[in-house]
This record gives sequence, structure tokens and C-alpha cells, in this order.
Amino acid sequence: MVGGAQTHRLADGGLIDRSVPLSFRFDGKTLLGFQGDTLASALVANGVKLVGRSFKYHRPRGILTAGSEEPNALVELRSGARREPNTKATTAELYDGLEAASQNRWPSLRHDFLSVNQLFAPIFVAGFYYKTFMWPAKFWEAVYEPAIRRAAGLGRAAGIADPDHYDKAWAHCDVLIAGSGPAGLAAALAAGRSGARVILCEEDFVPGGRLLADGGTIDGLPAAEWIARTLAELGSMPDVRIMTRTTLFGVYDGGTYGAIERVNDHLPVPPEHQVRQRLWRIVAKRSIVAAGAIERPIVFAGNDTPGVMMASAMRSYVGRYAATPAKRVALFTNNEDGWRTVQTAIGAGLQVAAVIDARPDVSPAHRTLASKNGFPVLNGSVAGVDGGKDGVRKIAVSLTGGARAEVDADGLAVSGGWNPSVGLTSYHRGRPKWRDDIAAFVPDGAPPGMVAVGAANGAFGLGACLRQGFEAGAAAASDCGRGGTAGSAPVADDEAFSLTPLWHVAGKGKAFVDQQHDVTASDVELAQREGFESVEHLKRYTTLGMATDQGKTSNIAGLAIMAAVTGKSIPETGTTIYRPPYVPVAIGAFAGHHRDETFHATRLTPSHHWAAEQGAVFVDTGLWKRAQWYPRAGEKDWLESVTREVKAVRGGVGFCDVSTLGKIDVHGPDAGVFLDRVYINSFSNLAVGKARYGLMLREDGIVYDDGTTSRLAEHHYFLTTTTAKAGLVMQHLEFCRQVLFPELDVQLTSVSDQWAQFSIAGPKTRELLREIVDPSEDLSNEGFPFMGAREVALRGGIKARLFRISFSGEMAFEISVPARYGEALVRNLMIAGKSLGVTPYGTEALGVKPTDKARRLRSGAHVIPKGEIPGPGNDQGYVTSVCFSPTLDQWIGLGLVERGRERIGEIVRAHDPLRGEAYDVELCNPVFYDPEGGRQRG
Repeated sequence: MVGGAQTHRLADGGLIDRSVPLSFRFDGKTLLGFQGDTLASALVANGVKLVGRSFKYHRPRGILTAGSEEPNALVELRSGARREPNTKATTAELYDGLEAASQNRWPSLRHDFLSVNQLFAPIFVAGFYYKTFMWPAKFWEAVYEPAIRRAAGLGRAAGIADPDHYDKAWAHCDVLIAGSGPAGLAAALAAGRSGARVILCEEDFVPGGRLLADGGTIDGLPAAEWIARTLAELGSMPDVRIMTRTTLFGVYDGGTYGAIERVNDHLPVPPEHQVRQRLWRIVAKRSIVAAGAIERPIVFAGNDTPGVMMASAMRSYVGRYAATPAKRVALFTNNEDGWRTVQTAIGAGLQVAAVIDARPDVSPAHRTLASKNGFPVLNGSVAGVDGGKDGVRKIAVSLTGGARAEVDADGLAVSGGWNPSVGLTSYHRGRPKWRDDIAAFVPDGAPPGMVAVGAANGAFGLGACLRQGFEAGAAAASDCGRGGTAGSAPVADDEAFSLTPLWHVAGKGKAFVDQQHDVTASDVELAQREGFESVEHLKRYTTLGMATDQGKTSNIAGLAIMAAVTGKSIPETGTTIYRPPYVPVAIGAFAGHHRDETFHATRLTPSHHWAAEQGAVFVDTGLWKRAQWYPRAGEKDWLESVTREVKAVRGGVGFCDVSTLGKIDVHGPDAGVFLDRVYINSFSNLAVGKARYGLMLREDGIVYDDGTTSRLAEHHYFLTTTTAKAGLVMQHLEFCRQVLFPELDVQLTSVSDQWAQFSIAGPKTRELLREIVDPSEDLSNEGFPFMGAREVALRGGIKARLFRISFSGEMAFEISVPARYGEALVRNLMIAGKSLGVTPYGTEALGVKPTDKARRLRSGAHVIPKGEIPGPGNDQGYVTSVCFSPTLDQWIGLGLVERGRERIGEIVRAHDPLRGEAYDVELCNPVFYDPEGGRQRG
């Protein structure tokens, strides 16, 4: 379907580019917009009022705001692998071909089956999930939990890999500014003119803030001209950077700030070799928060009806986007600023049905405006809204004095005052303070080096915003040692502002505080009755402010209602703790390029490319890629491949790359004494040319690492560590050397990357070695005994280190060559060992062979005496690890069993309650194969 004309688009005006029409789809219907639209403004221009369903009750919802504070207009953007749930239509920049779908409805937005939840509203109150679904107990896993999981959540993730790329970057500046409204631009002018390095972050795709919708006159120029002139001047400054589509979302230690830049979110697909989003870490000496303020709703029955909109948002759609949310508009306000929406509507040719003003006095100028344009001014409050999926139809008004009135309108603009955006100033556990004159919290202190200005500081007049911003920019530049001349500040008049606080109008019907999470005024009152008066408890019990908008339009109203029912003031009730991020940030942006194969650095063993040629299956071991096994044609699974490798080594000879082990050279006259202190056993008495196994402890006596240490010369030891602890052991040894034992004359050198090392194992090991080692080297049992270690010469003159060490329980040597010869060595081993049937083996076989020394056992199974009922009273231990033994052709395991060594040969029961299995096992010697060790010593 094609929507045709934009029925709610003004014939002229706005900041959209009508020469660039854009086609987009919403819930399968093709609609039209213009460049410069957001998805929300384009929907408004096409007369779309129903955009979503609420989370709990599935009530119809429309667009409430025009910015990142939007709680209702959440959509799935794009499709396929790029599908992105919970995107705010109010911040999604329109592009040609944009595809969006409403959320939280089935089978369609207009006909949502789960809207029946409204019938169960008396049950689905705050905390209902703590009180329901309790009986019968067995229904929880079978019925309740699956149903709740299907109903819970907003939107659908793509479910497949994100094809886009994300980036992370650093930036440094003198002055960082959040927001490009009048205060932010004035601050940038002053700091830039003073010679400071300035970064200005603006979440919108066009700088200007509220000036884009409200206009005004600055320095005698219309707001649009002043913005253009200011941007031109800032653009001419080489040290000023304006970052649009960038939101400052967090404040961290040391003057570090987090910002998310939506680099290519305004395009269907990022251009080739470009990222979609970029996460910035910005380090600034000073920061200025000019993030403005958020208009707050008034809570009344039916305030979530599509067509009920914030007054400033209605001005934005009319003034900036030339889109009319309604044809006949009513205004409900408790402050002077709300009347600006009336003036904007009249200027656009819209019909004003009435103004409902909660203040006792309305200025003569406003009454004259009403009389001139033929609409009534009603002193009172909105008691309810009659409407539905297609918007507002009628507004019920409770007049001052008790009378009632009705207003026919298809749109209601609401203004309950303004809340300064205090989030960034409160992220270091700061608590804002209350100002009675604006009935709002304002910053009270801030993180070091930060100051708030303009509306973010409670100054709502245009002139005051400009003055505060300019003064803060000049002061910040001066604090950074910049001595340039800032010049004169921009000048504008201050608009009048008066306000009579009004938070909640009592009436029949649901009055929503948090529209995204369906938290009502009665939910807040219930929380108080049930003892959850603390604001932190209120938040968690009702989920008030826990949605994707973080309560930007709901928190203060919720606090006010709680204050009223507890008899406290709003500042006495307090606020919750503010935490970043200020807006949702994609996990992909936090990860950047660190995902999939680039999640971390990849290290390749010296034999990696050769192993890949052999078709090896690789496994990640820390940063290393290690060959796990080498499958051959016809082998049906990994176990068959591993079994072949194990049997080949047991009956012949094989080799494995163990270069990933950490390797450390220890030199010095006190090397032996040093090793005595870091291992549980002695090394100072180790003979030259011998190796010894060592166990390393932490300072608290807990095992830290293990490995072998060889003494190559009087003052030269060579030790190996586990792969995972290579770097950490080096750090630990350096700590011991420099801090614990600084008196010892010893030096440490990490040589992990210097040597390629291979384990050669099997009864034919000596035969293979004799093919590559110089014939003059004595490899006999007498000439090179078990745990021997020395330097040898290879055929061709290359020097190598040879260690008579066995991890497999077989005759084995480990040979080390300079890393540059690693691949050549492995290829020569295959050539030299061809007649011996040499077999490369991977880490899986390496793990099988040590435990070598049916029915499948399960690790975690509990050991129960045969004939006894499983239970804590009969539990005598458990199985710690299992594997299949190709040599014994059965499953074997290790376990911790009560008096196990006294019970060799006893049959017990292995009980696995997790998998519902039980079977007989025999307790036997933990050394399953060659317990005398003759094969490795022969």
C-alpha cells in the first residue's frame, strides 16, 4: 500500500528539504517524507497516531515527545541481520528505504491479541509477579515461566550476526560541551575565541537545540540566521570540533567521558569500509553541560491516549518539521511556556479548541490572544481523555470551583513544566537540589571540572542561556591556560516564566506515570501502602524509571505522588542514584572491533600454517590457536581421530607443538636460591643438565602454577609455565625479584616467543630423534637419562635444547629450536619419521594420555555405596573428571572418594542426579596404565 499525500504536512515552512522526498515503510505500508525528517515526524506528517503498544497492558500508544526521552514510539528498525529493536522513532533519522515495524503486538498493531491484558488490570498491579503464579508449584516451569517469557521483552533481536562494524576512538580537548542549543553554542564561541581546544557533542543531526523549533531573536537576527553565522565562525576555528549525531552518555574518573557517535545510522547500510557507530573516550580538562531540559507530563486519566503529546514536542513537529500532530488542538498547561505552543499552532493555521490552564491567574496578553482567535481559556485541569487507537476525541475538564466541561479536539498538548537534564552532573554520586521557583531539581555540584549552564542549570530564558553559556566557556578556557579574547556575548531577551506545580489530577481511569512500563499513579500509592516508600524501593517494586528512557518523563511525577501520599516534600522524598549511560548504547559499540576472530589478539604457533595444511581442527587456548586434532578422511567424529592419534603414539611415535608453554630464563649467582623461594621444592641443589618438576604457590599458599625447570649451567635455569599463566607468572616472578627479594642477584627474561618447542613421544622416539640430531649426540638411556636436559646439535649445525621430559607417560623428549626454525623442524620430523609412521597429535590426545595412566562416565556424578539410596547421608564423594581411554578401550575417570585408596576393587554406584543416570563403577588405582613408569624411563 502506498500512502500517497502527506495529509498532515504543512504546505510550507519547517527545516525539511522538500526537494528530496524519501520513501519509507511502517508496518508494511509505504509512506513518504522528506530529508530532514525523523521517523516520528514523517509518521506525524502522514497522520499516523498509533505507533506501538504498552509493555504490560498492551494499550495503544502514540508519540509523546520529539527527542531521546521518548517512552512510547519504540520500533524495530531495518530487517534481517540489521534488525534493531527498541529504536526511538523520535531520534531515528529518516532515509530513503527505511523499514520500521511496531513492537509488542500480535498479530497486528491495530488488533493486538494481548490487549486483553487490560481486562486483568486489577491483577497486574505493581509487584504482581511477587504475588501471583505461586500455585500450583509444578505449573511454574511447565506453564507460567514459558508463558511469561513469551510475553516479556520489547522487540526482537536479529538473532544472527551483526554484519556492521563498530569502532572505538580517543579524543583530548580543553573544553568538552554537551549540547548545541543557545547555551552550548555560546559556550563554544567563548572557548573557541579564547584559543581553547573545544569538542561540542550534539545528539541531534542538526545543531541548534530548541532554537530549531522555538526560534527567537539573537543579536538582532532570527535564530536560524544566528545559528548559521555561529556555526560558520566555529567552523573556521581549527581547534573547534562539532560532533553531531553524538551523545555524551557517561562521566568517568580523571576527566574521561563516554560518547556514542551514530556515524552511519542515518543510512540503510554503512558505506564500504566505514563503521556504523563509534564509541568515544574523550578526555577533557573542563566540561560544560548544556543539555537543556525535558518537558514533563501531568498525570491524569487517559494521558497515554494517542494524540496526547508534550507541548514542546508539538511545537517541534509543527515548527521544525512542518508536520501537524492534530488539526484541532487543546493545551493543558500549568506554566507560561505552554502558551508558546498555542502561538505556534495559530501561526501554522491550526485550530485551537481550548487552553486548560491550572494556574489561578492567566495573563491579559494570553486572554487577548484567546479572544482574538476564538478559543476559550478554562481554569482547571484535565480530568480524563476520551479516545482510542485513532487518537483523542474528547477531553473532560474539571474546572476550578468544581464544575465540569468538555472539549472536542483531536490532539492535546500537555506542559507540566521543565526538568533540567541533571544526569551528567549527577553521575559521580551527585544529588541534585530542589528549586521551588521552577519546581524542579537542578545540579548541586558536579564531577570535577564540570559546570551546568542554561536550561540544564534551571535558566529557561533565552538571554540567560546565552549569558551563562558564554561566561562558562570563557572561564573554562581561562582555567585551561588559554588567554585569547572571547569578545562579547550574544544578546537576547528573556521570556517570562511562571509555574504553578501540578503533578497528578485525580479521576476515573488509569493515569500513567511511566508510560513505557505501564506504571500508574495507583501503583505508586500501592507501593507506599506496602512499605516501599524509599525511592530506590519504589523504583524496583514498580519498575518506575527502569525502561529504555530511564524515567526521563516519569521520575519526578512519581516522586511527587510518593511525596503526597507520605506527607513529605519532593526534596525530602529524594531521588534515585543516577547511573550511565544517559541513552541506550549498543553492546557492539562497546566491543568495537573486538568481536568474533578479533575479540582478542590471536597468536599462532610455529607449526600453525603446516598444521592448517594438514586439516587440523584448532581450539582457542588463551590467545593461542592450537591444533586440537588432525582428522583424516573417513573418520566420522573427533573421538575416532583422537583415538587413532593416541594409539599411534602408544605403539610408535608422534609429536605435538607445545610452544605455547611459557618460557623464562633465570640467570645469576642467586638464581637457585630465588627459585627455592618461589617453588615449594628446591632447585639450588639441582644438578646441571637435569630437569625437575616444580609447583609454584601464591603468597597465601594457594597453588599458582606448575611446570618444569632445567639447569642448563651453574647460574642459568630455564623454566616453563602453563600456557594460560605465562604472562602472569612472569609478572609474579618480577614482583618477587623486585619487591620481596631485592637483595638477590638474579635476572629474568621471558623467552616464550624465542623458542619453538615440540614434544616427541612414543616407544620409537629415539629412532626419530636420531634422524634429526647430530650422530655425535648420545641419546641412550645412560647418555640421556630421564629428566635430563642439555643443548644438542642438530644435523646441519643448528643448536637446540633437548629435555627428557614426558607428559604422556611414554618415552618422550621435548626439543626446542629458535622460533624461526619451528616450521622447518616440524616438516623435517614428518620426512624423517615417515618410515616410522610418525603421527602429529593435538591437544585432545594430549589430554587423554595422562589420565590413561562401557558406559560413559559423567564428571560430577556422586559416589554412593552399592545398594544404598542416593542422598546426602550416603554421599561418599564425586567424579572430578572423565575421558575415554583408547588404550583401555573404555571410559575412565578420577574422583575424590572417602577412603578411596583402601577400597581398590570395590564396586560402587555413580549417581548423576543432573542427568538422571546411575551405574556401577569400580574403584581402582588412579594410574590406569603403566603404573611403574617403565615406558617413560626406558
